[in-house]
Amino acid sequence: MHKASNPHRPNLPCAPRGRIGSVSIVLAEPDWRARRTAHQRRVDGWLAGHLARRRTGRPHPVEDFLFTYYSYRPAQLRRWYPGAGVVLEGATPDEFGPGYRATPDGLTLAPNAHTEGAGSIRHLLAATATRPANLGCFGMHEWAMVYRLTPEQVRHTGYPLRLSPQETAEVVEGTRIRCSHFDAYRFFTAPARPLNELRPTRADQPDLEQPGCLHANMDLYKWAYKLVPMVGADLVADCFALAREIRTLDMRASPYDLTDLGYPPVPVETPEGRAEYAAAQREFAARAAGLRAQIINAIDAGTNASARSTNPA
Repeated sequence: MHKASNPHRPNLPCAPRGRIGSVSIVLAEPDWRARRTAHQRRVDGWLAGHLARRRTGRPHPVEDFLFTYYSYRPAQLRRWYPGAGVVLEGATPDEFGPGYRATPDGLTLAPNAHTEGAGSIRHLLAATATRPANLGCFGMHEWAMVYRLTPEQVRHTGYPLRLSPQETAEVVEGTRIRCSHFDAYRFFTAPARPLNELRPTRADQPDLEQPGCLHANMDLYKWAYKLVPMVGADLVADCFALAREIRTLDMRASPYDLTDLGYPPVPVETPEGRAEYAAAQREFAARAAGLRAQIINAIDAGTNASARSTNPA
């Protein structure tokens, strides 16, 4: 029995044959079927609560965020794909869709099955990986999103703020804010935007994204699912798992009081809270670096296969 190398992924049977590179990895039918079942069980654990809350119309600010902020639907997350460069013995196109083709060794992803946008995503991820991690933001993006708002105006009106509006504003004004992530900055309140040292835009995202940013690392989930089926479902799920943990820290360090939901605050308005936040941020950045590299490798495997089919040796 092969033990999974990722401690955050369930142990799965694996008996691959072949080489990584120009020759595909071959998975025996019992192995890939076990992987598919394990993936579905793993995802079902994340989906159960979300689907129940969706039926009652009572969203959760932490557990439901990834299903509302991102466009990947629960059914899509649950579906298993092997990814580029993998051959499945005993599989049929009916099980995986038109992007797959039969070969003498088994079913594999067809060349050009999904390369749209892969180049720009790779450029963004590779550029991010070249920069040092900035661990000094202390989650102030969440505070800037409620800056100078009344309790009735904030996004999560069902949950109180830990500090008064004036005290919250004083934390923001007393902290250096250098948010580089556009999709966080665009939710800053109008009075908070001039306090940010940067003016990130969608166009300059490859020039500003840095590997310590919680939201940049959360977005690895988005980039992974946008590349399905080139990126395999196990890697998408690994990115989801990391994003889920990041969202938990994001909201624990926010100005909201989620104690009643079982989330004790990380009080980033204090030196102790900032130290706790930076330590967690560092650990997330290390895990994200591995996932980022895996996505880049998957893109390279898919685009190389496409190139070989276009220009065979």
